[in-house]
Amino acid sequence: MPLVTALSRACAALAAVLVTTAGAAPPAAAAPTPAPATGGTPAPTGGTSPSGGDAPARWAVQPSGPEGPTGRNYFIYDLAPGSTLTDHVGITNLSDRPLTFEVYGTDAYTTADGAFALLPAAQPATDVGSWVHLDRRSWTVEPGKRADIPFRLSVPANATPGDHAGGVIGAVTQARTTADGQQVLVDQRLAARVYLRVTGEVRPAVAVESVAVTYDNPVNPFGGGDLVVTYLLRNTGNVRVGGTGTVTVAGPFGWELARTAPVDLPELLPGATFTVTERITGVPPAGRLTATVDLAPTTTDTALPPVLRSAGVWAPPWLLLALLAAGAGWLGVRWWRRRRQRRAADPADPSTGAGNGSTAAATGPTTGADNGAPAATAPATGTP
Repeated sequence: MPLVTALSRACAALAAVLVTTAGAAPPAAAAPTPAPATGGTPAPTGGTSPSGGDAPARWAVQPSGPEGPTGRNYFIYDLAPGSTLTDHVGITNLSDRPLTFEVYGTDAYTTADGAFALLPAAQPATDVGSWVHLDRRSWTVEPGKRADIPFRLSVPANATPGDHAGGVIGAVTQARTTADGQQVLVDQRLAARVYLRVTGEVRPAVAVESVAVTYDNPVNPFGGGDLVVTYLLRNTGNVRVGGTGTVTVAGPFGWELARTAPVDLPELLPGATFTVTERITGVPPAGRLTATVDLAPTTTDTALPPVLRSAGVWAPPWLLLALLAAGAGWLGVRWWRRRRQRRAADPADPSTGAGNGSTAAATGPTTGADNGAPAATAPATGTP
């Protein structure tokens, strides 16, 4: 059998084994990393602040009105640039002694793990938090009482359209004694969220900025390996976005090998980023693996067009390739040995050396006279 034919048949047989095995393997199990909760400081909010030797300080912060809480969870506004309104924040002292609160506005941001958070007390607000104005910063509330504190929200005339997020904070600063006897001041804060949409052009948009894929190639290709997909999201628009994300893993020719369940994404404020990591187990090494992130973004108003982005990684089935190489080598050796044996056994084969560089003596009929005269010799021909 010619070497090319033998190798072709071996490759075809082994490829059929690979396809059959991969197709018979159980579906890859997707183990998505749950997206973090949106977190933040809910409203209404209760808090406890222990202090050395005193009963814990407890209080709540919530949207309110002149006559008390209005049932709102957050401060939500739609205002035009240059607008001003007056609202109230309710701070309830749930402790058994008077508490003095620092009340002020600040800006919000999305943390690396997707939580809603407010700027540290030492960092001044530059956005919606700086648009919140109170008559004074310090307020004392008697035990068991609530103060409905008025504030003004003034939107600058040059405010950018879209969503602006922040919070109205009620903070308590108390002295505490550490384990080594030192006195420290502890600033504990509770807040009611503020969501302001400035009227104008709304541009909802989210991008998958990068996709990274790693694969733990197993020694045994029939068991499958772990595929880790990490992708970075960025809110490139001017309104809040959320949604769900799914990852699909495909092999050669678009053959789907695994798909994760949709993962809820946290609410991303404009300009915020969030990193999602998905671990998918049992993915067979099918050569080239392509992971596609399928993002279904949404806003508070509507769904947005899906966003897709892909990246790939090589996942060669090393054991099968080694078996293929070993089989091809074995077939090559057998072909070489058979060819050598045929050459040795076939004397008529011109490649065995017969007539190669040797001269055979020509014999012909001997003529002569009946009286035993010597045979005549043909005269040599040549150039005279």
